[in-house]
Amino acid sequence: MSEQQSTSDRNSQAMERREAGIRSSVAAALPTTVADLTDLIRIPSVSWDAFDPGHVRASAEAVAALFDGTGMFERVTVSTALTDSGESGQPAVLATRAARNGRPTVLLYAHHDVQPPGDDADWDSPPFEPTVRGDRLYGRGSADDKAGVLSHVAAVRALAEVYGDELELGLVAFIEGEEEFGSRSFANFLEANREALTADVIIVADSDNWNVDTPALTVSLRGNVTFKLTVSTLAHASHSGMFGGAAPDAMLAMVRLLATLHDDDGSVAVDGLTSSGQPTPDIAEAGFRADAGLLDGVTPIGTGPILARLWAKPAITVTGIDAPSVANASNTLLPKVSVRLSARIAPGQDARSALTALEAHLRTHVPFGAHVDISDIDTGQPFLVDTTGWAVAEAKRAMADGWGVPAVETGVGGSIPFIADLVRVFPDAQILVTGVEDPGTRAHSPNESLHLGVFRRAILTEALLLARLAESPLSERG
Repeated sequence: MSEQQSTSDRNSQAMERREAGIRSSVAAALPTTVADLTDLIRIPSVSWDAFDPGHVRASAEAVAALFDGTGMFERVTVSTALTDSGESGQPAVLATRAARNGRPTVLLYAHHDVQPPGDDADWDSPPFEPTVRGDRLYGRGSADDKAGVLSHVAAVRALAEVYGDELELGLVAFIEGEEEFGSRSFANFLEANREALTADVIIVADSDNWNVDTPALTVSLRGNVTFKLTVSTLAHASHSGMFGGAAPDAMLAMVRLLATLHDDDGSVAVDGLTSSGQPTPDIAEAGFRADAGLLDGVTPIGTGPILARLWAKPAITVTGIDAPSVANASNTLLPKVSVRLSARIAPGQDARSALTALEAHLRTHVPFGAHVDISDIDTGQPFLVDTTGWAVAEAKRAMADGWGVPAVETGVGGSIPFIADLVRVFPDAQILVTGVEDPGTRAHSPNESLHLGVFRRAILTEALLLARLAESPLSERG
């Protein structure tokens, strides 16, 4: 046996021992990891303006303590950046560890802020009181994305136990505090911390899996355009009995205008919004109906394969409305009505061009000469992953080993707008979009939950991936 082959065999055996150690470490630490996650869920870190920012600060400090407690980072800070309008963004956590001996640096991204809980009455258990039922942990942020945060923490803990001070892999943890509110200071945070955040591979733990037994690597994301749409028809409210039938009220004008956004089959009917045409796998409609929660007799909207409608075509949704409640309704013609409009943009279309198309459509189709105002605009670019890089191959291999089945490449109907900023600032980094969600997670909805088996497998996958990246210098990656 040659000396080179002998060295290779010893390295292979050492790696096998390390990976066995990682598997044991992840399994043994799972109860502690879940306990840490439940503590984090109890902090109601809603980043929207109407909620207490002190909770987001408390969440950031708790996350910083978790990363600092791994003992693997040289510096852990909680800091903010300004939004483009000059306001302070929500606190983010930044933890750094320098690479040694030519090893790559990996950036671990997740976010610790959460969506508003909605009506507590719609939850089977309180939204910020984590509750285990069966194999799922329920609570707001349980999956989106506090489990993403803990998957990073747990993977680093496993490396700490197996490698200790011998780990030469560079690590950066960036845990954002306002992803659910549009990442408004994200780009400025990247610019202010560009040197600290520079990495060869970026792992974004904020997506989903094919199902609870099959991992997925997200390779396409729709972009988004959201804004407040206000329609006005009257200088003041008027008696509906005295003026109704001749004076157009704002609600009527708004309903008529919103109806123009879709064809009769529910397809988006806005000129200038495009589809990507990317191929998608076939799925059974019955599975989609169950995952989406369609009521009996309700039909899916749009045309073409189900997944093409979700991944490759635009979608428009009215997500909120400012109008009197039914309980407070009076016999009044409303002078003004506002809605929040959310559009998902197919990969390949620029979000700014989509905004232009939407605005042109609304102004062209508004009825009765009503006045239209569009404000509070947010945009996010769609994203397509380059799947030819070595990091993608390593990620899929780690998924297959961590889950026991091959990974599926998927698109996602939702949006992660900040990825476009990552690509712009770090064009040479390879981006891997992973996550801990599954079709039953119900992220953003009442009774959001995390499948604990998915959580364990996601942690193991990431720990295996990081260990393999730690074993060879960048010069050997090609």
